[in-house]
Amino acid sequence: MKIHVFGSSLTSCYWNGAATYYRGVYKNLHRLAHQITFAEPDIYQRQQHRDCPTLDYATVRVYETPRELDAVLDESRDADLIIKHSGVGADDEWLEASVLKLRSAETRIAFWDVDAPATLSRVENDPSDPFRSLIPQYDFIFTYGGGAPVISHYKRLGARNCFPIYNALDPDTHFPVPPDPQYECDLVFVGNRLPDREARVEKFFFAAAELAPECRFILGGEGWGGRSLPPNVRWIGHVGTAGHNAINSSARMVLNINRESMAEVGFSPPTRVFEAAGAAACVITDSWAGVDQFFRPNQEILIAGSANDIVRYLREMSQQQKRAIGDAMRKRALIDHAYSSRAQEVDDLLNLHPAAGTNPEAALLAG
Repeated sequence: MKIHVFGSSLTSCYWNGAATYYRGVYKNLHRLAHQITFAEPDIYQRQQHRDCPTLDYATVRVYETPRELDAVLDESRDADLIIKHSGVGADDEWLEASVLKLRSAETRIAFWDVDAPATLSRVENDPSDPFRSLIPQYDFIFTYGGGAPVISHYKRLGARNCFPIYNALDPDTHFPVPPDPQYECDLVFVGNRLPDREARVEKFFFAAAELAPECRFILGGEGWGGRSLPPNVRWIGHVGTAGHNAINSSARMVLNINRESMAEVGFSPPTRVFEAAGAAACVITDSWAGVDQFFRPNQEILIAGSANDIVRYLREMSQQQKRAIGDAMRKRALIDHAYSSRAQEVDDLLNLHPAAGTNPEAALLAG
């Protein structure tokens, strides 16, 4: 199947938290014999910060916006499936409407939401938002997470269907490596400074650093340069994908902090959790509904309701306990949460819901 994708970026993780997700999903869809074309706009200096300059599983079409918009849309006409991801970062509303004009008996159109809480909040807060009336027209709604609350919400808005395709582990890219002395610390948190997450970073990460002055903390991600840091916190700036394994393998513990909207909706494990799982790191996560659907608390992941919980884990857990939790998390991720499984889910859904001009039995046999 020819799949043409409009997304933020496959080649760069710079200000692009969905990069790992896109790469894992589309690499494994390619392994299932799908032909992938990924169109991404040249914005936010992502092309100047590429961390995946060459890809063998997708044809990447970098376009200038708005000058090349019509041309890049026209290039998708012969696709069997056109996917418009949320959060492309430029011309999103135009693309949401324009891709639907290419829908036919041979071409299906999917909206793949990588930030469902934000999208749903957007249409609920503005009844005149044009995307609201477009939702029922898509052949598929896929989401990055959200579980039952997001599924039911999309269906209330008229969606024909809604299928969560969760984050996962790509064992080809995320795995244990020897510790790197420059990243050795007691706790590391990597995340860009965002309005929807900053209060939770203050509550969990910075508060823990102040409660445990004897511990060493590392903060990664963009946007933190203007924030006054506790003396035991070291900011290392943007962390490209090439550095993820070293960081996750060097810290005694790795902290995950969900954005506020993701935590409220639940069932939305971010990419960082699975990247750390691949390195067999001992992960502490803030509490959110559905975490136990992915990993067993206290056996494969640690749950923190406050900074005090984080400090307790740092002070009381032995190295042997932390290693056991990290190893168990990695084993669970490899068995139940690999991107190969996620891509198979998508492939199965595409075969079970064939295009209007195809024979369902033939489609199933072809799959």
